[in-house]
Amino acid sequence: MPDDAARARQRTGTGIALALTLVLGAVLVTGLPDDPDDDGREPDGADCRPRTVASWTADDTLTAEFARYGDDAGRTDDWTGGDGTHSVRLPDGRLLWLFSDTYLGGVHRPPNPVGESYAWRDTTAPLVRNSAVLMRDGRLEATLPAPLFPDPAPDRWRWPVAARVEPRSPGSSEQVVRVLLWVRTAGQPPWIYGVPTATEVATLSLPGLRLESVVTVHDQRQVTDPSRRVLFGTTLVAEDGRTYVFGGDDGRPAARPASHAYAARVPEGGLADPAAWEFWTGSAWQTRARPRPVLGDGRDTGVGSAFSVVRDDGTYVLFTMATGARGLTTVASYWACSPAGPWHGPAHEFTPALPRAGTAAYNPQTHPELSDDGRLVLSYDVNWLETSGAAVMLSRNVSLYRPRFVTVRLGPGR
Repeated sequence: MPDDAARARQRTGTGIALALTLVLGAVLVTGLPDDPDDDGREPDGADCRPRTVASWTADDTLTAEFARYGDDAGRTDDWTGGDGTHSVRLPDGRLLWLFSDTYLGGVHRPPNPVGESYAWRDTTAPLVRNSAVLMRDGRLEATLPAPLFPDPAPDRWRWPVAARVEPRSPGSSEQVVRVLLWVRTAGQPPWIYGVPTATEVATLSLPGLRLESVVTVHDQRQVTDPSRRVLFGTTLVAEDGRTYVFGGDDGRPAARPASHAYAARVPEGGLADPAAWEFWTGSAWQTRARPRPVLGDGRDTGVGSAFSVVRDDGTYVLFTMATGARGLTTVASYWACSPAGPWHGPAHEFTPALPRAGTAAYNPQTHPELSDDGRLVLSYDVNWLETSGAAVMLSRNVSLYRPRFVTVRLGPGR
């Protein structure tokens, strides 16, 4: 059992995903020149047209459901708060929610120890690096044994990102869940959230969601400069028999003003096969190649690593936090006709609600499996801005470390 000081240091992990996004949060997108010989960058798409956010509203129902489940004191080993919010629809209709750093344990009703009217958790509440929660018919039901993905080594951990259900292998009739994992290793400043190490793919069985295997698909340990290491999986889009997987580097901690975004693609059923991955090299999709940026110039423009991409008819739409100080509060959108760009924007921006002063929004993620009738459900995570006081604040007010949701409608852009 760690002592209080060690436990407090561990609690700062709840700010890791926030730090990652805030440090890399300044976002402005630039495109690369068209390549007429490319086989996948600019597909024929008469439906591709500029898209932007036409309107948005708070989705209080989904936000309240996570508050209800997190505040339920009936169990002491389930989810009470987390970030890195991703989701995937299972064949039986259940929705699997994946989280990075997660608080488990019980939640107490207000008032809290300082007299505030917020539900609170003990400062000794367990913190794990990842978790998964099941939802059925809009109601959260259970937390899988956590962490779902064990640490691969001491001082090294796994954060789950995007996931999809796909054939066990190309052409197979058996389906499994593939989960992209970011592997990070404890490091010294400026790598306060860990040194990027590798991208892995986990395979979960269906319907039992048993962890079968974890495979490294993009090992970055041989890249000497950690700021140039690329982790894939912040978002993915399935289209025309392929899965397009987006990722980013951590350029900003090395004093560059912005990081870059990258794209890879894999045949359906091949996410767990390292040999099946093709990376955009700036002119073509190639296996066993060094990926080249699809967004950002490394000087004045770039993209934070926590962003999301969705396909709207023939157009790819990207959501991320806005540039500058607005990156703590404001979501921007961009569009392209191909995963490799060129990307256009920023388009319309919007500012979702925050629970109180001193908090920030980050990690906007789309959830197409919850979207219908032209509306798109988007989540954003919330955290306390000052990392030195995060452990106390997140314990004193449990609502500060849970996802919130909005409903977005897209319209014509320019």
